[in-house]
Amino acid sequence: MNYGVLALTFISVNLDFFVMLLFLLRRYRTGAVMTGYVLGTLILLLASYVAGAALHQFLPEWVLGLLGFLPIYLAFRSDDDDDGAHEAANPVWAVLITYLSVCAGCNLSIFLPVLVGKTLTEFMMTALFIGILSALAVLFVRGVGRIAGVRQFLERYGETTMRVCYILIGLYVFWDSGLIHQVLSLI
Repeated sequence: MNYGVLALTFISVNLDFFVMLLFLLRRYRTGAVMTGYVLGTLILLLASYVAGAALHQFLPEWVLGLLGFLPIYLAFRSDDDDDGAHEAANPVWAVLITYLSVCAGCNLSIFLPVLVGKTLTEFMMTALFIGILSALAVLFVRGVGRIAGVRQFLERYGETTMRVCYILIGLYVFWDSGLIHQVLSLI
């Protein structure tokens, strides 16, 4: 299991949501934001793992490498997501619903190819790692939210940085699945 790729995947998938976290942290307590965010992340991670496990039963791993096109596609498509926070009765639910509505498509598209073919143990280690990263991200964003220069950088370069990360993840999926080796063996 490549924790560097997992960290890059987590950061790139959530980079745009980190800005949303700035707003959520102004509105709700840190603990509520962290709980909702970690729950949302783990729900989408589980959905990606289950979908990947189902696909892995029917297709060879190198064919599943074609899923690497999903993050690359996301890097080049226009982003028309609704970034507005959704109102809810309690703050945890508000953060959870906001995260799922804003990030479900990207998270499923990006994590599915990364998790396909992983064992249950590898998935559990991944879930623990991503859960910890999610909690740390909330704390980090809370601290960074106080720095004006960071907000300006994200507004100016955040989209481009996220797209580059998506492309790198897609290329990694091509390589890690054996797709590139399979294609080169046909040439």
